[in-house]
Amino acid sequence: MSEQLAASVAAALPGARADLERLVRIPSIWADPAHADDTRRSAEAVAQLARDAGAADVSVISADGGAPAVVAHFPGPPDTPTVLLYAHHDVQPTGDPELWTSPPFEPTERDGRLYGRGAADDKAGVMAHLAVLRAYGGRPPVGVTLFVEGEEESGSPTLPALLQAHREQLTCDVIVIADAANPAVDVPALTTSLRGLVDVTVEVSMLERPAHSGVYGGPVGDALTALCHALASLHDADGEVAVPGLVHGTSEAPDIDESVFRSDAGLLDGVELIGSGTIPTRLWAKPAVAVLGIDAPRVAEASNVLLPKARARVGMRLAPGDDAVKAQRALADHLEANVPWGAQVAVRLEPGIAEPFSIDASGAAYDAARRAFAEAYGNPVVETGIGGSIPFIAEFARQFPGAAVLVTGVGDPASRWHGIDESLDLAMFSRAVLAEALLLAELANDEPGA
Repeated sequence: MSEQLAASVAAALPGARADLERLVRIPSIWADPAHADDTRRSAEAVAQLARDAGAADVSVISADGGAPAVVAHFPGPPDTPTVLLYAHHDVQPTGDPELWTSPPFEPTERDGRLYGRGAADDKAGVMAHLAVLRAYGGRPPVGVTLFVEGEEESGSPTLPALLQAHREQLTCDVIVIADAANPAVDVPALTTSLRGLVDVTVEVSMLERPAHSGVYGGPVGDALTALCHALASLHDADGEVAVPGLVHGTSEAPDIDESVFRSDAGLLDGVELIGSGTIPTRLWAKPAVAVLGIDAPRVAEASNVLLPKARARVGMRLAPGDDAVKAQRALADHLEANVPWGAQVAVRLEPGIAEPFSIDASGAAYDAARRAFAEAYGNPVVETGIGGSIPFIAEFARQFPGAAVLVTGVGDPASRWHGIDESLDLAMFSRAVLAEALLLAELANDEPGA
């Protein structure tokens, strides 16, 4: 390792930490229209940070009324590859702020972790990229395009149009996506598989209007109970997804310690894991289905009537190798077939589907990443899957088919992405910055497509 590069990274970290805190204070929840201006303010803040880091040019772009994204170019020496560094500056809603130990948009350090919404997902990714560029004094050893999206947490609906409209600005040889996680704070990972995602909304109707449950109950059922029957059919008795026609794979990754997994997930004592196979198989290689919400009276507002209609949103994760369009239709068909008592049923196929994705992590760029990350973290790289979905990765692969896609990140199992008390391990953040700086140096000496 170059001592000079390590020293430059170390010198860049305090400023990166301070700027990360400034970004966390901006509530850039693009999914909430009330925070649209905050998201624009976040994009402008990132753009200014890129200018200050020495970018040759910076622009804030959008497509089809979507969120603002930032593109910045840092030219490299002649005959070196171009590396696109991706992260996103929008964040998830916070949930009930009262449940947070400290305010979600006031970054707070506790026991070596920085707490706040976006501290890990994914403003840490933004600042990791910028810290690397600062460490190189704005003159990296390869060409760099910094691309910071603004609507990832909304499913990146306008990203295809954005990539198409700005294809020339974004063309690259290697894509480094800092939006995943490591299995431990000192164990680096390359994410090589992601599940897909589809949603449907199912509505069950049984009556023209509410009916008195004492006068009519017995011979007349209610829509909410019928809906519950259909929703219960989504799993078999062991908790396996019961929707026919889906891909079910396996993972050869070492099993995860169940007690650690239960703790990370927050499972209550006595609650069993569902499904079968190793935890990586269940988490990365098999489908999962969940009821995301139900439209029904609140308990405090309930009365003794038979409900005429009930509605639910159902989300399903898809194993790599599945087809999202076919799987969404299979989910709809299953629900329609399992609503009892002749109840009327309508299923709406929700937009914004995400295809599952798998990566062949072979070639010079991946070998360079393994060397750089092992050196920075002190442990070899492991290949992992993600149970969640990152729709834009498949879109990048489609738009730039010749580019190697490296999915990395600055989260760990304790980061609680999307949850209460989201946090970033600051020591891991330092390793991630050093790893990426070393990666750019490695790529300057390699042929990424080899």
